[in-house]
Amino acid sequence: MKEIVFALEFKGSAASVPGAEGKLRAKTTASSQVFRTALTAKGVETALETERDGVATFESEVEIIGEGTFVESGSITYGTGGKVTFKTVGRGILGPSGVMGLQRGAVIWEVTGGEGQFAGATGLITSNFTVGAEGEVVDNHFARLFLPS
Repeated sequence: MKEIVFALEFKGSAASVPGAEGKLRAKTTASSQVFRTALTAKGVETALETERDGVATFESEVEIIGEGTFVESGSITYGTGGKVTFKTVGRGILGPSGVMGLQRGAVIWEVTGGEGQFAGATGLITSNFTVGAEGEVVDNHFARLFLPS
């Protein structure tokens, strides 16, 4: 097995599914990126550098299952490299962020399948996200995937 670890910040939107109460559909994208974190005397300093090559696309369906909890399944296509499918491990959480009109949440996904470079992939992806009042989503993924050699 080969292990790959990476992070991406996706941006897009989430909206209600017409005729399906308690269901949302999310669609976001991310371009190639470099995350930088420096621990300095001034504190934690961060930067996100975006590259032009390559675009990842994320699509999911979210089902609200209780106050502040949800389950989700979907797929992520990583440019021309391939695709993974996923489902929620347990339940995701969603609630107020403390910033007016902004909710925050988190979820862990288990990879359930893959294509291309990701054929036979297993592993977990964590998602830490915000949703604005108009459905605008910023979603940070951290993936640790295991691929057949």
